[in-house]
Amino acid sequence: MNTNLRIEKGTPTAEEIAALVGVLAGLPPSSTSEAPRPVSAWWRSGLPAPRGSWRESALPTLSHR
Repeated sequence: MNTNLRIEKGTPTAEEIAALVGVLAGLPPSSTSEAPRPVSAWWRSGLPAPRGSWRESALPTLSHR
């Protein structure tokens, strides 16, 4: 990645430029063109079942009456 930095106005000190570069370097890369990776079915099978699923249908229900 090659990025150019141009100072439009003023005369910043070396410390100010270093602070700006440090902040910009700490930002996450913008990856709007990259689609999110699909979640594998194997990984998802190890997660707890969502509420109201068939696994919970066999459990006794608690009724507060």
